[in-house]
Amino acid sequence: MRFMVMIKASQESEAGMMPSEELLTAMGRYNEELVQAGVLQAGEGLQPSAKGARVKFSGSQRTVIDGPFSETKELIAGFWIFQVKSLQEAIEWVKRCPNPMPGESEIEIRQVFEAEDFGAEFTPELRQQEESVRAQLSNKA
Repeated sequence: MRFMVMIKASQESEAGMMPSEELLTAMGRYNEELVQAGVLQAGEGLQPSAKGARVKFSGSQRTVIDGPFSETKELIAGFWIFQVKSLQEAIEWVKRCPNPMPGESEIEIRQVFEAEDFGAEFTPELRQQEESVRAQLSNKA
């Protein structure tokens, strides 16, 4: 099972405050542990929302909204993709994570959809297309 593990933003991360050397060191050790255990598939920190944008869809219309975005508690400051056996295992790994923000912080864990989750609507042709896209990505990496 794959899980996306999202570090929620804080006022400090949205203000562009960089993590301390101590936190970077602790996160580096944590990431190494995840890699050695075969859990980590990807992970990155994200720039503040002031450097981003949202695209709002309404039928065929597209509206671009430039950051920053006001609801800090809804924003993501970074993420990991974990490959684990269960939600409980993902939770156990997250509980070992250094606190990513000064003071209180929150990390959200969400399971990633796999092809078999989509049922009959995910036709053999769509599966083949998905496999082709993944193969192209693997070749670029």
